Amino acid sequence: MPPAIAPDILAPDVFNCGLTWAGRDLPASAGLLPIDAAAAAELDQVAALLADNPLPLLTLDPRDFALPACAALMREAGRMLAEGPGFVILDRLPVARLGKDATTALGWLLCRLLGRPVAQKWDGTMVYGVRDQGQPPGNGVRPDITNAEQNFHVDNSYNIRPPDHVALICLQTAQSGGVSGLVSFRAAHNAMRRRHPALLPRLYRPYVFDRQREHAPGDAMTHRAPLLEWRDGRLLGRISRFQIVNGQALAGEALDAEGQDALDAFNAILEDAALRFDFHFQPGQMQIVANRALGHKRTGFVDWPEPERKRHLVRLWLRDGGRPFYNG
Repeated sequence: MPPAIAPDILAPDVFNCGLTWAGRDLPASAGLLPIDAAAAAELDQVAALLADNPLPLLTLDPRDFALPACAALMREAGRMLAEGPGFVILDRLPVARLGKDATTALGWLLCRLLGRPVAQKWDGTMVYGVRDQGQPPGNGVRPDITNAEQNFHVDNSYNIRPPDHVALICLQTAQSGGVSGLVSFRAAHNAMRRRHPALLPRLYRPYVFDRQREHAPGDAMTHRAPLLEWRDGRLLGRISRFQIVNGQALAGEALDAEGQDALDAFNAILEDAALRFDFHFQPGQMQIVANRALGHKRTGFVDWPEPERKRHLVRLWLRDGGRPFYNG
């Protein structure tokens, strides 16, 4: 059954709640959630315990540690993700003191207090390193492993069941650039209604996405889905301009004129400086985004010449529904 279109999508500002915001109206500290002293002490104890008792990352379970303060911290994170603003910046893990591996382990445990990690590639990869690998974006090359400018997007927009939340642990920043950006789909929907009401319904009809060769041999190389859905009382976004352009080409189908105009108009709105919220990621911070409620991106960047200083993020996908397989 296709997702239902939201009732009265052309009504004035139909989507209005804590997830509906314009970046220009947010304080610079929006989404910032400090790791308090009690939670920091618990994490230090875990790091010391793991240093003496190593375990593979994927086996780490928060139920095996005493983490009441961290559990309370992540309950607050969950509230901010569900009710507004739809993103959290945990500030921060002591990566300079503990090192990258221990910091990743602590980030994994915090995320497991929030939701269930799931595969990020068809081969079952659960922990994904986000680093420039020196390749241009293309079919089979995800933009997140390049230093190219990104469009606003939903992680895994081209999959059957994208993750609910995307977590990024910042281990090392680039020499310059790489500014992170967020935008509310509810606010973008309202702007689309005001500026292009005739095109808004087209966003609720399918586009073709390139699946980036992340599928079983012989499976379909494309996936069809609308950019906006109304499901269980929530507005859900799904967009990646890059994957739509490639997907339509792979399917051998030119995008209809209305679909192209709606895509162009919606992308322009997402990039509107008044709507977007930009911030500079710092080492040790962990960004968590409600993946279907917000679009996210980063600008292009210039990396450090030394390999050990190159920009390095670790990404986790969280999804409690469906199965933990890549396709959900």
